[in-house]
Amino acid sequence: HVQLVESGGGSVQAEGSLRLSCESSGITYRGPCMGWFRQVPGKERQGVAVINRDVIKTYAYFVGTRFNITKDNAKNTLYLQMNNLNTEDTAMYYCAAATTSYGCSLALTSRYAYWGQGTQVTVS
Repeated sequence: HVQLVESGGGSVQAEGSLRLSCESSGITYRGPCMGWFRQVPGKERQGVAVINRDVIKTYAYFVGTRFNITKDNAKNTLYLQMNNLNTEDTAMYYCAAATTSYGCSLALTSRYAYWGQGTQVTVS
């Protein structure tokens, strides 16, 4: 039984920073594609950043150099360091894990079999 539990969201002023965490359990295969996605009410969920088994990272165009996705395999934890936040970053952020280790996609949410419950990020 796979579980993903996000934490670290909250309210922050523009140009501030937050670090999201996603602790996973029950994943029995090595190095799945993992990523962060976000969604605002009335819009589709969009990819923010993904990381594959070889620690190759892919970011959405709107991230620029502001965010950094990392993972700690020893702690089974995925992170998203977000800097220089702006109001357009306000959303519910979700952690996701795929059953594959490569071909990690920002666009195809259907490739991710497991999702966390989300953590809210509000930038004002």
